[in-house]
Amino acid sequence: MTERVVLAFSGGLDTSVAIPFLAEKMNAEVVAVAVDLGQGGEDMDAIQKRAMDCGAVESVVVDAKEEFAADFCVPALQANALYMGRYPLLSSLSRPLIVKHLVSAAKRFGGTIVSHGCTGKGNDQVRFEAGLAALAPGLKVVAPARDFAWTRDKAIEFAERKGLPIETTRKNPFSIDQNLWGRAIETGFLEDIWNAPSEDVYAYTADPSAPREPDEVVITFEQGVPVQLDGRPLTPYEIIAELNARAGAHGVGRIDMVEDRLVGIKSREVYEAPAAITLITAHQELESVTVERDLARFKRGVDQRWAELVYDGLWYSPLKRGLDALIADAQRYVSGDVRMTLHGGRATVTGRRSEHSLYDFSLATYDTGDTFDQSLARGFVQLFSLPSKIAAARDAKQG
Repeated sequence: MTERVVLAFSGGLDTSVAIPFLAEKMNAEVVAVAVDLGQGGEDMDAIQKRAMDCGAVESVVVDAKEEFAADFCVPALQANALYMGRYPLLSSLSRPLIVKHLVSAAKRFGGTIVSHGCTGKGNDQVRFEAGLAALAPGLKVVAPARDFAWTRDKAIEFAERKGLPIETTRKNPFSIDQNLWGRAIETGFLEDIWNAPSEDVYAYTADPSAPREPDEVVITFEQGVPVQLDGRPLTPYEIIAELNARAGAHGVGRIDMVEDRLVGIKSREVYEAPAAITLITAHQELESVTVERDLARFKRGVDQRWAELVYDGLWYSPLKRGLDALIADAQRYVSGDVRMTLHGGRATVTGRRSEHSLYDFSLATYDTGDTFDQSLARGFVQLFSLPSKIAAARDAKQG
């Protein structure tokens, strides 16, 4: 009986080559599954047709834009998720959602094998397979680019020999992954970490040094979820899409970093994430106004661990679920407005307000109307300093 392989299909080099390669190597029928995550660019109908032209027996496109925004981007926003304090998890967020739809397609089309185009050097192989292990441990996995030791040159040569309808060539060597939350660019001349990115690397963001008038935006949150822009009610997808355009026009969200990959190597990555960086900056500011100090301090560690788990492909892990619960509870009062100026590559907070604000003007002010009883401070400082004073006395005796 001919087996069916359900392939995570992007329309790029590796997954396009994978269709005829898997058909030949495994004598299998390939079902291509493309997931629309708001990546823009090429039309999804063209990607669906390309899969058939490359030899797929079925080609499915899943419109998951709203789902991705609400169920994946918003939780990342509430966690202020920035891997190594900089990367907003754009590729990492998409993989567990793609896995969810691969499992669904396997059930629908009788697939027994799931395939992806990841190499053995990358993080995505772990993200796909850890997700599959959690959701459908009975499915086998084949990763042709990894398991059969493809190089990029060999893949391009195979594509040219087969006449596959793909855009990636030796003249366009970049590997690009993009979705609603941002865009990742690697390989090519960027592998030399001394080389500066050229302007043609970018697509989501304009040159931040170009002269232009600033753009002011007010983002409204309800319990950590963005619900309005400038007073206009919008879905999370609509808000992210609009901020990608508006913040991207000012060059907000360009990131050039060397990051620690899960597989143990360092890798140079260039990212564009205008909406993600804008929203995370706004959300962090609103949390600083509405979240109690000790919870805020603890949550910063939780946020970092959450980002690491998602980066490492453990979206469906028990620890991730536990951290989700704490983060969700911490969002109870994260409601209000944040005003920002988008300009010169930065999203700068200029105002914040909330009905649940813990900021008390009468306690904070140094002017007339101050209600802070400074006479209490002397005793507080003495008691707070007492452990250090006792330890210092002991050290003096030992000296």
